[in-house]
Amino acid sequence: MTQRIASHSRKTAETDISATVNLDGTGTSSISTGVVFLDHMLTSFSRHSGIDVQLSCSGDLDVDDHHTVEDVALVLGKAIADALGDKKGIERYGWAIIPMDEALARCSVDLGGRSYCVFSAEFRRPVIQGLSTEMVEHFFISLSRTMNANLHLAILEGHNTHHLIEALFKSLAYAMKQAVRISGTRIPSTKESL
Repeated sequence: MTQRIASHSRKTAETDISATVNLDGTGTSSISTGVVFLDHMLTSFSRHSGIDVQLSCSGDLDVDDHHTVEDVALVLGKAIADALGDKKGIERYGWAIIPMDEALARCSVDLGGRSYCVFSAEFRRPVIQGLSTEMVEHFFISLSRTMNANLHLAILEGHNTHHLIEALFKSLAYAMKQAVRISGTRIPSTKESL
């Protein structure tokens, strides 16, 4: 089987980011974005999805976290899309409902080539360790854009902001673990192209 590994980088006046992913990894990661809670979420995503992620970012955090969070998602999404290649044999769809204490999150993903994100969550705390909670939705929107994926994420229950966000990232991880899995030999579409 061809290795599904890809790298992508992006350098602007606001951020300098490079990422490498291995879709058939073991969930190992080395992540440094300058946003502590985002690093924690991406490490959790890597561990639970089985996707190896190496990602470093230098961003204008003196302004705020917006550019860093958005651009990290764009670069990560593009690396994953490139690693998927022609998507031959992948499951394509994945879904998960993940509990974390009182929190319950749901994610459904379609790697069919159409980027769209539906996000339903509210957070009580405005910031966790450098991550503005309003940027959580923006992260997933940006990720779906360059990953060329449908993402539907929702909080079903809960109130602790840390738990809610972590459950969302873990639900994405388990949905992606299923969606990228090779289970056949054909492209999973009647169009024969994704």
